[in-house]
Parts: sequence; structure tokens; C-alpha cells
Amino acid sequence: MDTRTWLEQLVAFDTTSRNSNLALIETARDWLKGQGVPAWLAHNPEGTKANLFATLPAADGATEGGIVLSGHTDVVPVDGQNWSSDPFRLIEKDGVLLGRGSADMKGFIAAALAAVPDFMAMPRKKPIHLAFSYDEEVGCVGAPVMLAELQARGIRPEGCVVGEPTGMKVVVAHKGINLFRCRVHGKAAHSSLTPRGCNAIEYAALLICRIRELADAMKAKGPYDEFFDVPFSTMTTNQIRGGIAVNTIPEACEFLYEFRNLPGVSPADIQADVERYVRDELLPRMKAEFDGARIDIEVGASAPALEASEQAAITELVRGLTQDRDTRKVAYGTEAGLFQGVGIPTVVCGPGHIEQAHKPDEFVALDQLAACDRFLRQLGQSL
Repeated sequence: MDTRTWLEQLVAFDTTSRNSNLALIETARDWLKGQGVPAWLAHNPEGTKANLFATLPAADGATEGGIVLSGHTDVVPVDGQNWSSDPFRLIEKDGVLLGRGSADMKGFIAAALAAVPDFMAMPRKKPIHLAFSYDEEVGCVGAPVMLAELQARGIRPEGCVVGEPTGMKVVVAHKGINLFRCRVHGKAAHSSLTPRGCNAIEYAALLICRIRELADAMKAKGPYDEFFDVPFSTMTTNQIRGGIAVNTIPEACEFLYEFRNLPGVSPADIQADVERYVRDELLPRMKAEFDGARIDIEVGASAPALEASEQAAITELVRGLTQDRDTRKVAYGTEAGLFQGVGIPTVVCGPGHIEQAHKPDEFVALDQLAACDRFLRQLGQSL
């Protein structure tokens, strides 16, 4: 099957992160088996989702080293978006292909699968590995499960290309992603008896304002990296809920916040500022009103920043194949930092543009897919 046919099939699977991706993964696994390429799966604890890893051996059967082509199979929701067509049906319009995940990032996965027969026919001296993960869109949850299995099996690739949409340009760095869930527990009371309660929403609001102050400080004082479109670390609160009635002091409030740190900026240090404020200022005030008050903060998900080495063989290879020597860094995160974290040098390069992702009528241009097809075959030939 060619890239377009694969993409049509992949888009038809509704792999929104809240859903299972097993139908897509098992389809790819079974097709690879038919091509003589065995694949193994690494499931989530519930068994409802899986990563896929497959090795296309070198011509002499060697499986050591080689390059990983990595992509995530999940997509963001279409809820409330005004699409001009069925989001899970690939539609061609004016030189582009519309469909949820067409850009982010089933286009790359489709191209990688379409290239398998050509890869297998090449007299390669090194293997090519396929790594398809689950739940990247909710914090790169699946890739660590796969990478742990890689290490347990003693698989040590020499480099990795993550095919997030970059317009087929080389991205050498991205920020880290750190998601947290905060639960503030106070004491309920009738609103006419305010001093008898401990207002969880109001204390949550104080912490949210502190988070904003930390964000403003990073914007004002840096550190900075001008190669990023947003050249400083960022921090923001994005969801909140609490209270049961307008005349009741709220006993509980929950909110989610995130920060995206530049490479070289410690996420632990940023989070320590939050926890210090909770410990030293907020909790004493809350406990003065209600001794049982507490604030619980737990990690939702995290993915480390990427800072690729220009001297790494994979960086030089991808720069050479794309003829792209510009320094390009992005604010969005990928699983690339996770691969780098286990000693696999990694760059990001894939078809489509991030500006088209996550929106209604998400699309990838046909010429972008064609460029990716050429790139992958040149990559195989380089081995």
C-alpha cells in the first residue's frame, strides 16, 4: 500500500487518547507480519492500549544498532469543532488531505509503513526500527513503557527520527512538558457562616495566582533561548473545578497546571517553588481555619526537553538528507526527549505543519507526504 492508502486507513481509526488504539496497532502488526517483519507490543497496565516496536533487519540479518522511526498513534478530540467533513474519513481538497491526525502524526506513520517493502528490498548494512506509541497527546504516557521494554530486551538503536509535523525541516530542540493535578481540601459551611469554613476555591485561587507570578518571572528574567518561538519557560493553569452550590463554602477545589521548561532549565526547581509556597504560606493559613486542611499535588505526566547534539550522527544524517542547516527549536513537546534520555540520539522531522494540527479540518499537504516518502527512502539507502 502507498502512503495515501495507509493514511486513509489510519485516519479511519478513532484513536482519540480517551479511546483504545489496539485496532490500529494490531492492523499494523498483522500487516508487518505478512511482510516478514515480526513486531512486539508493549501494553498499558489495563491492556487497552499498546505500543508497537518492529525491527527490519539488515541484509545480513543483523538487528543491532540502526535507526528508529518513531510516531504516536493517538489524536486529540474533535469535540465541539466545526469540521467540513467527517474527521475520521480522509478527504482530498485542493492539494491537501483532511482528517484528524493527518498532520499530527499519522502522515508520518503512513509513510513509514508504506516504505517497509522498499526498506526490506534494500541491501542495508543496518536495521530500521518502527516505534509507534500510545497517549503522546496526554503527556507522552506510552513511550516510557516501550522504552523500558527496549532496555529490558537489550535493543540499542544508534539514532531516532520522531516524525512530528515540522514541514520536513530538522528540529533539534523542544521544551519539556510537566503536568500537575492539584487538589485543595478545605471545610464546607453555610455561606452565611463563612468563618466556620475553609474555602478551598479561594486558597486554590491564591496558588493559581502564585503560579502566574512564577510564569511572569520566567518571562521577565529568563533564562532565554532566542531560537524558540517562545524563548523562555512558560507556566499556566488550564482547568479548574470546585464547589457544589452558591450558598456553600466549597470543601474541595481541583485544578490542573503545566509548565514547559527550556532545555537546561530544571523542572524540579520550578515545581519546588510551587511546593515551597504551599508549605510555607498557604497551608499554615488554611490550618489556622481548619486543622484538617490539606493540599495534594500529583504528577499528571511529564516528558523531558530535547537538545540534540549537532555532532550526533543522526543529526548530521537528517540534515544532509533534508539539506537543512538552520537551527530550529519548538515549544511543543514530543517523545524525542525520552529517547534521548535512554541514550538514543534523536531529532524531530516529519511531514505537515504543527499549525494545522489539533484544529478543525486538520490537514497534511500531498507534497509534504511526497517529501517524506523521498526522505525515508533516502534514509534507507544511506544505511
